Amino acid sequence: MLIASLKRLEATVVAETEALLSHRPFDQEAVNRRKSQSLLELSRLTRGLDPDEVAPEVADQLARLSRALARNQGVVSQHLRAVEEISEIVTQAIRDSESDGTYSGHPRR
Repeated sequence: MLIASLKRLEATVVAETEALLSHRPFDQEAVNRRKSQSLLELSRLTRGLDPDEVAPEVADQLARLSRALARNQGVVSQHLRAVEEISEIVTQAIRDSESDGTYSGHPRR
């Protein structure tokens, strides 16, 4: 049951990562909901679990999930930086279009 839960979470994370990399639209709310459900399920399944007594196949699946999460984190971070840059460009364009140049160092032509 634990391995199945770990695989579901990994599949969700990988699907999100691939959607972001391929610039495909996807339902971010649904992905976040699936990730939250997986984390809740994992927290319930691992209550009282001794980390020193984890079966090798569980440890292997945890390592796979860890790699998938690290890749996902990098891709999501890159997208957030891009969104911030675009937001700054749009904000500056709006400011420039609304300004008559009175208070800037560069008078409008």
